[in-house]
Amino acid sequence: MNKDPDLAARTRRLLDEATYLNLATVSAENEPWVAVLQYAWIADPLRFVFGSAISARHSRHLASSPAVSGSLFVAGVGGDTAITAVDGAQFTGRCSEVATDDLGRYHSTFYESVFPDAEERAEWTLPQSMLRPPAEHRLYLIEVERWWLIDTRTWAQDRIDRRIEMSLGDLTRS
Repeated sequence: MNKDPDLAARTRRLLDEATYLNLATVSAENEPWVAVLQYAWIADPLRFVFGSAISARHSRHLASSPAVSGSLFVAGVGGDTAITAVDGAQFTGRCSEVATDDLGRYHSTFYESVFPDAEERAEWTLPQSMLRPPAEHRLYLIEVERWWLIDTRTWAQDRIDRRIEMSLGDLTRS
């Protein structure tokens, strides 16, 4: 695994600038699904928080199988070629509903990230009572286990799309 500080900086930029992540789940019957979700991220260790209805397909999948994979990307990062104009990452991890006792810990983090404007946040934030059973919505927590960035070092020479796995141990929120 790579501990290059430039990769950690790229990861932080991606996490801050990407608006959505793609989350892949699999049902108990091995039916795959990908959902596009707004998220907040937390470092030490890297985690994502998102909100969803318990009736959503990905939420139903998570109830039976917590293993997930996903990706996020940003476009127009200043490069002049197709490979350098987009930056992205892929990850694997485990996802579960945020426990009722932990809602206070993640609630404001999620809504402040998704709705940075205070007026908009006030309009769209669900109170914690609407995120507890038997309510229809929940917050979910993805615990990232592995992280890969697009590896742009050799693409210009051989046109092979590679990923470079990086260590998350040194990732901190700046």
